[in-house]
Amino acid sequence: MGNQPSSRIPTPTASSFDEKDTFVNVSDSISTLSVTSPLSSDGSLTLSHVASWEASANADPKVKLVRTVLYQSDIRSVLASRSAKIADQQVFNHALDFKTGPVTNQKSSGRCWLFATTNVLRYNIMKRLKLKEFQFSQSYLFFWDKLNKSNYYLELMIQHADLPIDDRLVTHLSGDLISDGGQWDMVVNLIENYGLVPQTVYPESTHSSLSSPLNWLLKTKLREHALALRSMAETLRGAHVREETVMATLRAKKEELMKEIYNIMTATLGVPPHPNKRMVWEYIDTDEKVGRWEGSPKDFFEQFNSKPYSPLDSFSLINDPRNEYSKLYTVDKLGNVWGGRPVLYVNTESENLKATVVKLIKAGQPVFFGCDVGKFSDKTTGIMDTTLFDYENAFDISLTLSKADRLKTSDSAMTHAMVITAVHVDLNTGKPVRYRVENSWGEDAGEKGFFVMTDAWFDEFVYQVVVPKALAPKELLQVYEGGDAVVLPPWDPMGALA
Repeated sequence: MGNQPSSRIPTPTASSFDEKDTFVNVSDSISTLSVTSPLSSDGSLTLSHVASWEASANADPKVKLVRTVLYQSDIRSVLASRSAKIADQQVFNHALDFKTGPVTNQKSSGRCWLFATTNVLRYNIMKRLKLKEFQFSQSYLFFWDKLNKSNYYLELMIQHADLPIDDRLVTHLSGDLISDGGQWDMVVNLIENYGLVPQTVYPESTHSSLSSPLNWLLKTKLREHALALRSMAETLRGAHVREETVMATLRAKKEELMKEIYNIMTATLGVPPHPNKRMVWEYIDTDEKVGRWEGSPKDFFEQFNSKPYSPLDSFSLINDPRNEYSKLYTVDKLGNVWGGRPVLYVNTESENLKATVVKLIKAGQPVFFGCDVGKFSDKTTGIMDTTLFDYENAFDISLTLSKADRLKTSDSAMTHAMVITAVHVDLNTGKPVRYRVENSWGEDAGEKGFFVMTDAWFDEFVYQVVVPKALAPKELLQVYEGGDAVVLPPWDPMGALA
């Protein structure tokens, strides 16, 4: 992880400055503006405004029609495009040669990144052992992630105990401090440290599937713990205790407080298997033969998921038009395992992300990707299409924000992670037309759990694609391995957790 500060403003190139030309250009720009007097000189909203707007609307037949239709209906269902639904068929000419199952369901939790990861990783083990159905334990990874995020937060509170309690960094870190969400490098940290287990070995619990009650309790306790550590730090430094002793004392106190967090988590989620201790897994394959496996969770990962493409050797390509392409980026203070692998992104054009997806699918590899799933998508039909809803025609408006604009104005971010399992490529151009997406919202969403994503939607709302090093574009792999990452601030939208 580098320490170079982020910069979104390009360095200006040397040029001559002509004051007269500049004045003329500004004058010309002003002359094209239509300058009128406001109804409110102080900027307040008045009833005169409303009367004027209503008079205009009442004279417009189109406005009258949409008022009749839309006030009693969900605008998404009324404005859904019939032509988009017809065009977006679940037909693909390049697909994985093995079908996994069952369709997974994260239920009332934000664990999509863990489901997307395990949905990718189960492909090889199911194919190898000829399993009809199989799931890794998402709750196993969830447990270790939540425990580590708690430690990560308290460690950051120790590191920045000298900052005012209302400092922007402190308030940001204390916001959604142990989010259910995460990023690719964060799940790699978990797999590397704790391995993987089948779901039957560590099954779902009420609070892994319904995480909000547990999250509320943990957040409340952790914020309380943070204040205790800040108070202790102030007392110790006020007494002029040596800094090494201050840090040792604070960390000892933190470990004492973390015991409370551990007890809450094991009571609500169950005690997870030890990463280095023996477990037993029994299964039935498609030939109705009973199989048995013994070993530790870390052994389980090593045996079944380290080849041919280990997640430990995969990295994230992103498309962030705000920032320079062919550069490595990271987000300050973002992580789960203290001292673990940092979250790193190689920024590149959307076309490179799409070409990578096609290459992976043709190589028989499912694709982890991050996107903003809430934009122009429908959960019932499972369609993700920029033309799905005709808002512009109905309201006589234009939606003009670019992808970069959406990021700059907090209109969009990575909100969800899923898996691409097939792609339809145009036979004439060789370019992708649509993608088959495996979601983790159960069989009732989309077409039995699967969505269809158009190429245009990919350009606008897909931000991340994870690629094994062996299949990555060489020039982008060089960027990744070159290090020297640009550091984005903790609140940057690229720090959003899917």
